[in-house]
Amino acid sequence: MIYWAIVHHDPGSAYGVSFPDVPDCFAAADEEEDLMANAIAALDDYFADGHVMPAASGLEQVRAAVAEDLAEGAFLVQVPAIRRLTKTVRANISMEQGLLEAIDEAAEQLDMNRSAFLAQAARNEIHRTKAA
Repeated sequence: MIYWAIVHHDPGSAYGVSFPDVPDCFAAADEEEDLMANAIAALDDYFADGHVMPAASGLEQVRAAVAEDLAEGAFLVQVPAIRRLTKTVRANISMEQGLLEAIDEAAEQLDMNRSAFLAQAARNEIHRTKAA
C-alpha cells in the first residue's frame, strides 16, 4: 500500500509529515533526506500498534483535501507502507556468481552479512523508486 503524505517545512524548523488517509500518524525529520525513512517508520509503528490499514486515496482526492496546505507551500510525497515483521524468513535466490561475490565484498566493507546487505539494498531501491 502506498499513501500520500503532506510535508510542511518552515525555515529553521524540522520537516513535519502527516498522512491524510492515516490522520493519527505523524513523522518528522531534521533533514530532507531523512523524510522518507522516517515516514515509512511512522507508518510501520502506527500499524504495528494494531491500527487497520485504510484504503489509500488517489492523488486528486488528497490534493483537494489538503489544497490550503499546498497553497501555503507544503508538498506531497508518496510513502510506501513497508511492514517490519519480526519473523525473519529464509529465501533461496539465484544470481550470477560475480554479482554474488560483489555483494559479499560490499557487505563485508559495511560490516554486514549478505542477508542484511540485500535487505537494505532492497529497502533503498523501494524508497528510491517510490520517491521518483
